[in-house]
Amino acid sequence: MKVSNLLLGLLLGCASLAVNAQTIIKFSHVVTTDTPKGKASEFFAKKAAELTNGKVKVEIYPNSSLYKDKEEIEALQMGAVQMLAPSLSKFGPMGLREFEAFDLPFLFDTTAALHKVTQGPVGAGLLAKLEPKGIKGLAFWDNGFKSFTANTPLKTPADFKGKKFRIQSSKVLEEEIRSVGGLPQVLAFSEVYQALQTGVVDGTENTISNIYTQKTHEVQKYLSLTNHGYIGYVVVVNKKFWDALPTDIRTQFEQAMKEATVYGNNIAQDENDQALIDLKKTGRTTVYELTKEERLALKQAMAPVHAKMADRVGKDTLQLISNGLAE
Repeated sequence: MKVSNLLLGLLLGCASLAVNAQTIIKFSHVVTTDTPKGKASEFFAKKAAELTNGKVKVEIYPNSSLYKDKEEIEALQMGAVQMLAPSLSKFGPMGLREFEAFDLPFLFDTTAALHKVTQGPVGAGLLAKLEPKGIKGLAFWDNGFKSFTANTPLKTPADFKGKKFRIQSSKVLEEEIRSVGGLPQVLAFSEVYQALQTGVVDGTENTISNIYTQKTHEVQKYLSLTNHGYIGYVVVVNKKFWDALPTDIRTQFEQAMKEATVYGNNIAQDENDQALIDLKKTGRTTVYELTKEERLALKQAMAPVHAKMADRVGKDTLQLISNGLAE
């Protein structure tokens, strides 16, 4: 990104914060409006306007229409945009590797277990770690649990050996794939379909809703319902902007975010459930649900990743998550 573009965005962002005593908030994200994050963002915008009696207007900029994926954090820190909802993996390169713990395989067995952490004291503690970076963390939003796809069945750890799997940029995910003999390949989300179609990679991991909406099932013969990992986001706001808001507006803002989080997380679950039904109807991909024994075998094969990555994500963080799950 050219520096001049970011400076222009900064100037426009600052100029638009107050128009006729109305606070304007630019909320940028990189997905489309028909995704759980896109729908939750729109819900939040409406709720914020409602609860503040129109004192706050949230302008949603989806699908990287303001900033590309790699640019958005810098834009937020500079104040060129006020709100984002980046993936958890975005914080590792900022030195906040604690958030990479969420990339560990089989960290959570259920959504209820996940929410014990993200919506409890552990999650609040993680959000607080963003503040020295000039970022205020507001909430965790779900996308859902990931499953694997390939052009051959994936039932045992041995089935992964030698295959190239597309992953998000993450040292933890690299180790996850290597733990079962696979070859991790970092690719942008927009490049996945063609890479699978042409054989650049053999398989991928993603939530069922992403697999369906991105038409991954058209170029993959098999889907294994492993639910082995989690994809989520953190809704963040520029801290300087946040601290400058009147107390009553912040309170109403937080209530809007609380309601949007419940709405968005419910949408994420519903859309994953519906996507699986729709995907099966296409007949393009064979869906396989692992037995308890098969899932346990895969979990055990990937277990060394936790120990190997403990120093990277922080042993204290892993202990806090473990404690949070036990509560």
